[in-house]
Amino acid sequence: MNARTLLDRLRRDGPTTRAQLARETGLSKPTVSMALANLERAGLVRAVGRESPPRGRAGLLYELDASAAFVMGIDIGRAWIRVAVADLSGRIVARRDERNRARSAQAVVRTVSDLAHDVASTGDLSWSQVVHTVVGSPGIFDPASGRLRLAPNLPGWSRRGLVDALRDELGSSLVIENDANLAALGERSYGRGADADAFVYVSVGTGVGMGIVIDGELYRGAHGVAGEIGFLPLPGANSSNPDARVRGLLEQAASADAVVRNARGLDMRGPLSAKRVFAAAREGDEQALAAVKQEAERLALVVATIAAILDPELVVLGGGVGHNTDLLRGPLESTLRGLTPLELSIVESALGQDAIVLGAIATALDTAHELVFEQRVGGRATPG
Repeated sequence: MNARTLLDRLRRDGPTTRAQLARETGLSKPTVSMALANLERAGLVRAVGRESPPRGRAGLLYELDASAAFVMGIDIGRAWIRVAVADLSGRIVARRDERNRARSAQAVVRTVSDLAHDVASTGDLSWSQVVHTVVGSPGIFDPASGRLRLAPNLPGWSRRGLVDALRDELGSSLVIENDANLAALGERSYGRGADADAFVYVSVGTGVGMGIVIDGELYRGAHGVAGEIGFLPLPGANSSNPDARVRGLLEQAASADAVVRNARGLDMRGPLSAKRVFAAAREGDEQALAAVKQEAERLALVVATIAAILDPELVVLGGGVGHNTDLLRGPLESTLRGLTPLELSIVESALGQDAIVLGAIATALDTAHELVFEQRVGGRATPG
């Protein structure tokens, strides 16, 4: 317990002397010295020089040995696969992004495995040094069935055995988490949510989803589907379309594909993508601006619903569509004023396309610290 307490302090506060640790924890100096010696022998802490006090004796500084183990974060999307490996301080030591050209779930697993092992090699790591992996993906993992639910944008991704196949390739210490949830955790650790007790991350891109953070913790709901806003009802939407039940009414009406449909309905010509529609809007194209306005009005319904139910401090917009706040903000806020008197702040993600992979790293670190401590110290008694 003493060693665990000291390790947590060093992780949080950085280089600290034995005297400081004793004062902050209430442990005796001999107890701190013995516990630090245990941790040093286990390779979890190291001495890093002496402090420079204005007067008095300089104490030896100790810090977490961040090279004791490594974690991996993986973001699997329809268009891109992003992989990063970090040490126990969260410092990324290797990173790679590749377009997702796989056309089946099995091919995605193979691509992810090859990319993950390549990234570890790039960081001069053996695979055994990676103690925990967190994978961000569309959908919700159901432990009872071992399948991912609600992931229609990745063909075959809901088949049984997929998570087991990932574990076979990347090791048993692996969890798979909803991508919007991880993006919210990324913003909590490194971005807009760092100083907010309650905020939501709304991702609008290939799909539409939301991660909810309350009192600094991810909120999942009773069945793990809190934040699946793609299934919100939408006035005037075509609920008889079979795709609406699979993807949800709101996702059908507000995702990147919907932006393209809006633009075509306004007689925009040529090969179109959501990215091209927003680019044309920035150049003043009237049809593109009208399509963007329609998208903003639909997002305003989402934000008004969120404000009434959750009352968050922030709504963080992300995803390929959500990152266009320079164009969306005006019509979104104008529509909101007509929908609700409730006030909230709407901001763009600080992390951009890295939100999911950084959220995966942050999540993996919490587990990795526990794993490494138990492996190296947990079986020993710390004198005290």
